Amino acid sequence: MKSLRSIPTALVATLTTLSPLLLGGISAPPAAAAPAAVCNTYCDARDPALSPQDRVPVTAAVSDRSIALHFDDADAMGWASIDNGGSGDQVWLDRSMDGGRTWASGSRLGDTAVPSGGTGWRTQMYNVDDWNTRGVGALRACGQPAGGAIACTPWARTTWNAGSRSTAAATALMMSFDRSSKLFGGNGWWTAANALTAVIDNSRISGMGSYTYAIAETYDKNIGAQGGQFRNEYLDDTGWWGLAWIDAYDATGDSRYLDTARADADHMQANWNDTCGGGVRWSTNGNYKNAITNELFLQLNSALHNRIPGDTTYLDRAKSEWNWFRGSGMINGDRMINDGLTDDCANNGQPTWTYNQGVVLGALTEFHKATGDDGLLTTARDLADASTTRLETDGVLREPGEGDTCTGDGPSFKGAYVRGLGTLNRQLSDHPYAPALTRWANSAYDHDRNPLDQYGPHWNGGNGTTDYGCQQSALDLLNAATG
Repeated sequence: MKSLRSIPTALVATLTTLSPLLLGGISAPPAAAAPAAVCNTYCDARDPALSPQDRVPVTAAVSDRSIALHFDDADAMGWASIDNGGSGDQVWLDRSMDGGRTWASGSRLGDTAVPSGGTGWRTQMYNVDDWNTRGVGALRACGQPAGGAIACTPWARTTWNAGSRSTAAATALMMSFDRSSKLFGGNGWWTAANALTAVIDNSRISGMGSYTYAIAETYDKNIGAQGGQFRNEYLDDTGWWGLAWIDAYDATGDSRYLDTARADADHMQANWNDTCGGGVRWSTNGNYKNAITNELFLQLNSALHNRIPGDTTYLDRAKSEWNWFRGSGMINGDRMINDGLTDDCANNGQPTWTYNQGVVLGALTEFHKATGDDGLLTTARDLADASTTRLETDGVLREPGEGDTCTGDGPSFKGAYVRGLGTLNRQLSDHPYAPALTRWANSAYDHDRNPLDQYGPHWNGGNGTTDYGCQQSALDLLNAATG
């Protein structure tokens, strides 16, 4: 299986057979400033002899030297070693707070050299995370034979907040949570809403609440961004955020999140018009009617009704939406949902993106809770039967036209699909989609994961990069397969 990056031979790290994604190569650009010492349970530069354990998750080799990264999982610290070398060989650690994309220039934590007459040496122990600044970190071990080339292991971390498949994936996703913008990926918008939703869902399913601080931080930092209350000119963006704040309200009970979800739903309602007989338009700058915007509108209004005692307004909106959507023509003869409608209000035949097939399942499940209409679950099951069959390739879910990148909008689509499928599966007494969700999750874990528990775009393995979109989708998958 090919690695994600082309790395010069002298820099190639040794990977395990279950970790095909090679990340954190030496060629990544470093950050500008060296970090200050970090103190958690213990401060940086602790003696490895005091570690109660020694786990070696990754190694590298150069000029017959063996370079290893060692972990003290109990205290979330690590150290580096070089062996089978000679005096003057150097060994050190790099520490990254963004998943190995950058690290501090000149840091070389614990930089030391093999003493005269020796064949190996080790650094002191350093913290992986910076709990005081909510920095979710990673380490790698690097070495350089005297006068030779540098080699580094892949990035890895301790088992802290990574005790299961899903919590490890959540921790890896939080490496992309920008501590300045409070958005995933630095400036992701609707994709950040999905990433936050995946993290909140994981806290509910796994019981690990370590990252729920991201809820308030995201809200407080961005409540005034764009149109305020997480609204903008794209009504699907608004719907994603509305559902994220429903999730936040369920997790915290804080009414301000429910109030924002209501503001988002009201903004969408203000953009319902008579083009094609109804529906919410995709953008305030046109009248394009598409599937995802209206599926989100159905789910958001149903969810609000289910959380507001005595409501009739949001329920009536949900009923109007479903009556319009099911007759709009976007559901084709194969029971798959195309992207939207033409100017003549016919099915536009554009791709059946995974998220168009998945959000409707969560929406119909929520609408069923609002109405008690079992026929909605029958319809949802009919749609899910079609999509789980037609979207599966080589035993896993695959996005139409799936590429090797994890940047942009598309990598988030599969996550939205499995989130909706998982919601429906939990509602149905026979849990019919559990086998598919488990199969896809096992394949991704076995074939599409690196030592840092970062996932790529293809759940059956292959070429690809990683970024928070793919990571969010993988976390949604692991959440759905678990919960």
